[in-house]
Amino acid sequence: MRFCTIILAAAMLVGGAGCGTPSFLITPVQNTQKLREMQVGGGKGSDKIALIEIEGMLINARTGGFMQPTENKVSLFKEQLERAAADEHVKAVVLRVNSPGGTVTSSDTMYQLLMRFKERTKKPVIASLQEVCASGGYYVSCASDQIMANPTTVVGSIGVIFNTFDASRGMDKIGIRAEAIKSGPLKDMGSPFKAMAPEERAVMQGMVDEYYARFKSVVAAHRTVPQAEVGHATDGRVYSGEQAMKIGLVDQLGLLEDAISLARKLGKAPGARPVMYRRPYGYSGSVYASTDVPQPRANVTQLQIPGADSFMPMGFYYLWQP
Repeated sequence: MRFCTIILAAAMLVGGAGCGTPSFLITPVQNTQKLREMQVGGGKGSDKIALIEIEGMLINARTGGFMQPTENKVSLFKEQLERAAADEHVKAVVLRVNSPGGTVTSSDTMYQLLMRFKERTKKPVIASLQEVCASGGYYVSCASDQIMANPTTVVGSIGVIFNTFDASRGMDKIGIRAEAIKSGPLKDMGSPFKAMAPEERAVMQGMVDEYYARFKSVVAAHRTVPQAEVGHATDGRVYSGEQAMKIGLVDQLGLLEDAISLARKLGKAPGARPVMYRRPYGYSGSVYASTDVPQPRANVTQLQIPGADSFMPMGFYYLWQP
């Protein structure tokens, strides 16, 4: 039935486009929602190094679209960790990190999942930082036993951001006024349809400060940053990988291949084969997989982040947002 539906949809697309449109060749395959193990590098024997990706916007929502894979980043991360935990031949894990961060809760959830994985399995974890490892991406990476960056990796942006805007004056000019029927004076705090009152700002700032303190406590628990550099390291700025190593945000410089070699050493598995877990077709997910991409509440603006996979709902973020 599913195969017939795909053929019908393809036929409609081709038929509606007119002459000269390329045709679709669709081959029926067995649809599986399970993660499949794929070897992605050289090695021998039964020992393995599991490569797990932390990429793009970290948000607890399914992302993707028509004819694109849809995944929930938090759910997929949990599934991959569980697969690595259940396999006695996986001797270590390498996180391939390329993320500007994401929501506070998604970042913290992934961090907690990784900490529990390490406590339960005792398997070493190495974070290999690629183009960007900022804010929430760095927050998750702090749970690793070792952090390795490229010299040119963008690292840091330790902090919290809550973005909103004030559209009230523009609405006044075109004769539009928003009214909220609310149960309490702060129920609509942060609304873009009115200016933020001082008491609203104080409440929001208090939450930002709380999440910021949590971020700094995570960094302090896992990294050794010279006291003279702590203020700079946690003021939201970013560093190159080389600069980050000098102040203790990363342990050493190297490529992904070097991180795999380190994982073999720490896992006492010199011949271990690097593997990844992929879902070739369909979507399943773990307990975190039920959330769909949030829809905007009003057609005022839609903020798109280059490299991000989904609409950014209003909220608190561990996010590098240049």
